Amino acid sequence: MAVIEIKNLSKYYGKHQALNKVDLKVVEGEIYGFIGPNGAGKSTTLRIILGMLRKNGGQVKLLGQDPWQDAVQLHRRLAYVPGEVNLWPNLTGGEVIDLLGRLRGGFREERREELLRIFKLDPTKKCSAYSTGNKQKVALISALVCDVELYIFDEPTLGLDPLMEGVFRKQVKELKKQGKTVLLSSHILSEVEALCDRVSIIREGEIIETGTFEELRHLTRTSITVDTLQPLTGLEELSGVHSISIDGTHAHFSVDAEKMDSVIKYLTQFGIKSLLSAPPTLEELFIRYYGEEYQSLGDEEMAGS
Repeated sequence: MAVIEIKNLSKYYGKHQALNKVDLKVVEGEIYGFIGPNGAGKSTTLRIILGMLRKNGGQVKLLGQDPWQDAVQLHRRLAYVPGEVNLWPNLTGGEVIDLLGRLRGGFREERREELLRIFKLDPTKKCSAYSTGNKQKVALISALVCDVELYIFDEPTLGLDPLMEGVFRKQVKELKKQGKTVLLSSHILSEVEALCDRVSIIREGEIIETGTFEELRHLTRTSITVDTLQPLTGLEELSGVHSISIDGTHAHFSVDAEKMDSVIKYLTQFGIKSLLSAPPTLEELFIRYYGEEYQSLGDEEMAGS
C-alpha cells in the first residue's frame, strides 16, 4: 500500500518553478530518504504533503486522502518534526509534549517517561531556557510518543550531539520493526544510508535519482587520502577505485565500500605513513555527480552573503 503517492507534482512561486513533475512513492512499512541541497525543493514538497501549501499541478495522495482537503483528519494519523523547531517560550517542554500528544489522539504515559529518560530531557524547564538541541528533543519526543501511521522528519538531528543522534536512529529502527512508515529528509548522508530502505534525490525541483543504496552505489563511496613511503602506482587498474589524484607519495581517491579491504591491502606494499578515510558529505556528492553549476551556485551565495 502506498502511504505517500505523488505524480507529476508542480509548484510555482510567481514565475519561478519550485517543483517540476515530481514523482515519489513511499510504501507502508519502509523508511524513505529524501535528500538534496538547500533550495532543491525538499521543504516545498513536504509542505504540500502536509497540506500546508497548495500545489499547482499533479496528484498527491497521503494515506489515501487529499492532504489539502483532508488535512485535519490526516494530522491525527501522522507526526511531523520540522527542520526549524519553534516552541511556545512560556510553556515547559513537558507541557508542549502533552499538548502535541493530545492533538494526535493521546499517548501512553509509560512511553512518554521512557523517551524523556533516553533523550535525557528535563521536562520541567520552560522552552525559552532550552538550547537548540533540547528544543529538538522536545519536538522528537512529541512525535515519537504518538502511535501514528506515518512519521515525517525534516532534518531531525539538527543540534543533537552524536550520542542523541544514535538514540534517534535506534528509535527510527524500532518504528520500522512495528511496521510504521517514515519519510526522512536529511543533509547527513550517513544518517540516510544507515536508516533508509530507499532514497530519492531532488535537485532544482526535479527528482534525479531514486533507488536503494545498493542501486545507487556511487553514493556510498568512501573518500581516501593517503601518504606513502614509496610513490603510488597502479591505482587506476584496481576495481572499485574512482576519481584518482596522485602527487608522488600523496594520493586522494574514492573507493566502493565492498572493495575497501582489497584496496587497503594493495596500499600496504607502498608503506602507509598516514591514511584518512571519510564518507562523502552531501555537498561533495552533489559537486561530484551533479555538475559544477551546483558549486558555482554555492560560490554565488557566499559572495552575496
